[in-house]
Amino acid sequence: MSKLFGTDGVRGVANIHPMTSEVALQLGRAVAFLCRRPRHRSRVLIGKDTRLSGYMLETAMSSGICSMGADVLLVGPLPTPGIAHLARTMRADAGVVISASHNPFQDNGIKIFGSDGFKLPDEQEQRIEKMVAGNNIDHLRPTANAVGKAHRIDDAAGRYIVALKHTFPADLTLKGVKIVVDCAHGAAYRVAPAVFEELGARVFSMGIKPDGRNINRRCGSLHPEAMCQAVRRHGADLGIALDGDADRVVMATEQGKLLDGDHLMAIAAAFMTKNRLLRRRTVVATVMSNLGLEHALQEMSIHLVRTPVGDRQVVERMRRGGYNLGGEQSGHLIFLDHATTGDGVLAALMVLAVALRRQKPLSELARVMQRVPQVLLNRPVRRKLPLESLPRTSKCLKNIEKKLGKRGRLLVRYSGTENKVRIMLEGPDEKKLRGWAQEIAQTMESELGAHK
Repeated sequence: MSKLFGTDGVRGVANIHPMTSEVALQLGRAVAFLCRRPRHRSRVLIGKDTRLSGYMLETAMSSGICSMGADVLLVGPLPTPGIAHLARTMRADAGVVISASHNPFQDNGIKIFGSDGFKLPDEQEQRIEKMVAGNNIDHLRPTANAVGKAHRIDDAAGRYIVALKHTFPADLTLKGVKIVVDCAHGAAYRVAPAVFEELGARVFSMGIKPDGRNINRRCGSLHPEAMCQAVRRHGADLGIALDGDADRVVMATEQGKLLDGDHLMAIAAAFMTKNRLLRRRTVVATVMSNLGLEHALQEMSIHLVRTPVGDRQVVERMRRGGYNLGGEQSGHLIFLDHATTGDGVLAALMVLAVALRRQKPLSELARVMQRVPQVLLNRPVRRKLPLESLPRTSKCLKNIEKKLGKRGRLLVRYSGTENKVRIMLEGPDEKKLRGWAQEIAQTMESELGAHK
């Protein structure tokens, strides 16, 4: 049986396995089956981003859910964290997001949340995979009145906007604050500007004209250069760039300098620990977070717990340890006191609240962390063979790790959502890091190409 779920749900090129209507229908049936309870009419919430293929997959998923006797609640384009929130607050049995997050428009994905608003654990994903691969629930199809139906929830965006505004301190206002907001032509194209405007800010919106094909294209958190330029052009106080499903955020200072997830975590951690809001004086981040974050937290006597890549890994570790702040360098920031998953708009509100409380611009707050030079290199690969099975690559990695010593870090891993290898190096000399990254990439390409 082929594995469907990666680090963040099911993902691939739309209309090619596994992102086909047939698989979406089977996934819908499996999710509805998992939700079955005696004398209970199950309800599954479905949201999506703005990709062209979202219509196709939404229809197929709805059909599968209804065919197993559950009802569908359709909310249309809405950020991933919005679906997580509504699944919990509307007492749905599950929430489904049709989105490939930061990937280009031709890709799509399916993420599944439980009734508690958290992503499904591994064991439930494995149960779904087995049901999709087999036919062990075919004989359970209901008939007549037991077949499910679909409803459209027209006020879903409004409910989520209200929830986001309630996370912002009631004694604060954004009146007089000028903000550039880049919505990446994605799921937050209506929600995000509305939240900041209703809290009083003057908003300069970008990426709010989705056409099904322009999501994440030269915009948003993956390409924040235009947002940074707009901050300088408009004389804004800061900038906010979201990704296609708005579970990630990066920000810009009033000078247009980019702040990634590590910087934003450091700003939040400094404020939270000073005000005794940071549980167990601990922040959870992944192996990709910059050494500069680790050094900054150490200076504040804050412990850093590292996890494998993926916001779900971060959330699971936070829940297990009783922590309330975590995230990824890429901009997945989890404030567990307010949300069950990464939420770009919420995270931006938390950082804005810190700036207002301390009455300091982002450029000054950002001084809490000094970034260690880091080089990230992504290269496409045809196959994802274990690194230990590549002798020349293994030797190359050992040699570079020896040269780095204790002054830096090296991490090479395959992407969990794309056919790519991700190479990360940190150390004092950026020029050397770039050379070593190219050396690793070329060695891997040569060796992987030699494999039959």
